[in-house]
Amino acid sequence: MSTSSLNHQQCDACRADAPQVTEQERELLFPQIPEWIQVEEDGIEKLQRHFPFRNFVQALAFSNRVGELAEQEGHHPAILTEYGKVTVTWWTHKIRGLHRNDFICAAKTDALLND
Repeated sequence: MSTSSLNHQQCDACRADAPQVTEQERELLFPQIPEWIQVEEDGIEKLQRHFPFRNFVQALAFSNRVGELAEQEGHHPAILTEYGKVTVTWWTHKIRGLHRNDFICAAKTDALLND
């Protein structure tokens, strides 16, 4: 499975009883989003990446594109927009951790840089 295949997948509606990704799934998925790191906040595992830009206008434009992606997928990240940098953090709120949807959205976020 390649990153491009994640780019072409859609997020599934996630229920509170949906399973988090297993360690084996993580081993297959993380290489497909190599710029992303796993962080933990308040005991919740999340995917995070910092995107550099030349100025605030470019950072804001990218943030808006990530917001549009989130609405299309029905899956919403934390987006921190700063001068010259955007930090995007994906996780699944309902299960308080990582789901395959988060990896799909991370790959699609990466693809926004090339559009």
